[in-house]
Order: sequence, then structure tokens, then C-alpha cells
Amino acid sequence: MHLCVGAVRYEKDGVAHKGVCSTFLADRLEVGAPTGVFVHTAKHFRVPADASKPMIMVGPGTGIAPFRAFLEEREATGAPGKNWLFFGDQKESTDFLYRSQIQDWHKSGFLTRLDLAFSRDQVEKIYVQTRMLENAAELWRWLEEGAHFYVCGDASRMAKDVDAALHTIIQQQGGKSADEAAAYVADLKKTKRYARDVY
Repeated sequence: MHLCVGAVRYEKDGVAHKGVCSTFLADRLEVGAPTGVFVHTAKHFRVPADASKPMIMVGPGTGIAPFRAFLEEREATGAPGKNWLFFGDQKESTDFLYRSQIQDWHKSGFLTRLDLAFSRDQVEKIYVQTRMLENAAELWRWLEEGAHFYVCGDASRMAKDVDAALHTIIQQQGGKSADEAAAYVADLKKTKRYARDVY
């Protein structure tokens, strides 16, 4: 089993704060101490049953974890579907998780598209939803080809912004009204082509 844990540690008003679960795991794993786990299955969050269907994966930060597994599964099974990953974090130099594996997949062509967004590497902050909007026409083509759209990561900001960007892309590229775009997204969810694992 592989874990991708971002330990939350910060100071506010001279008081140290830390994430309960993330630092518990990080501190125990650092010293090699065992811990119990409860495995929860996300039955809705799987690679497409039809291996020929494209996948669009949006997973900044530790949201990359399931997509690494998705790609490993598709590579192992020889799935012919195209794969597109949107990944980002604060700084490329320190936060590009699984860099070599992702870059190798991209160089080989197995990872068809790779769009990166490191928000603190330039003056203007760039996020995964920024990259989605920059590539709106192609993202729309993939959706129309039957692509499955996945989002994993921060629920409070990123997932909402990605969902808003998706609606905008469907409106602009599909020539749809806001209501029609909402209906299109509802259909993606109903047909299990839009899945989120957010926290």
C-alpha cells in the first residue's frame, strides 16, 4: 500500500497548530511505528468500465493519489483509452509529487496530456482550473468523445472552482445556456462519467 499524506502544520498567533490525522500518520510513519487502518471503499471512484474511454483527471496536491493508481491500473491492463492529468500545487521544485513517474508516463505517450499548475512559481497564481479553461476546446472534445471526468482533493475551494470551470467550458465550447450546461453535467453524473472524491 502507498500513502500520499500532506502533513498540516502551521503557526497562528504564536500557537502551533497541526492536522490531527495527517500529522498522526506522518509522525508514526517517520519512526516506523505501526498503526491500524480502516479501509473505506469508494465504489463510485473507478477507472471507466470501458477501457477505450478517455479519462480526464484533476488532482492537485495529495489529490494525485487515486490518479496514480488509475494510471497504474490502465498501464497494467493495456487500456487503450487516452489519459489527461491536471496536476498542481504551490511550487514545482518542492511539490511535484511523483514527478519522475508522471513525466515518464507523459514522455512515453501513455499519459496523453499533462497540464501543470504551480500557483506560487509566478506572480499571477495559476491553478488547475486555470489550465482547464486554457484548454477548453480540447477538454470539450474529450467530453464529447465520452471521456470520464474525475476530481480529487480539496472540497472547500478547488473542487468548487473546478466544477465552475467545467460548467463554463460546457457553456462556451458547447454553445449551451447555463441551464443546458447544468443538465449536461447532471447527465455526466447520472451516467457515472463525472466522479469526485473530495475532502
